[in-house]
Amino acid sequence: QVQLVESGGGLVQAGGSLRLSCVASGRATNRYTMAWFRQAPGREREIVAAITWSAPSTIYADSVKGRFTISRDNAKNTVALQMNSLKPEDTAVYYCAARDSDYASRYDYRYDYWGRGTQVTVSS
Repeated sequence: QVQLVESGGGLVQAGGSLRLSCVASGRATNRYTMAWFRQAPGREREIVAAITWSAPSTIYADSVKGRFTISRDNAKNTVALQMNSLKPEDTAVYYCAARDSDYASRYDYRYDYWGRGTQVTVSS
């Protein structure tokens, strides 16, 4: 079993920055693909970014490319999401997810473990 705990959410003005962190415990998650998803009210959950454990390679949603950066520290079993130039449309609950694979999928159903989420609110 894998437990994921997110932190770092909050309220920020448009144009500001936030850094989300996710700590993984349980199995050897340093060999898992880690991802951030988000879900805004009334909308489906969507991929924000994902990072594999080897190389590592990354994928991003088009809406966040150039503004968000995903990174991981395998020694500490953590994954971070640096969010810059935030926009009101980035407002959502952000979830950390993990899958026992070295492939960064964009689909939430391919991820095996989920955190409870952290709220990010961007005011205009």
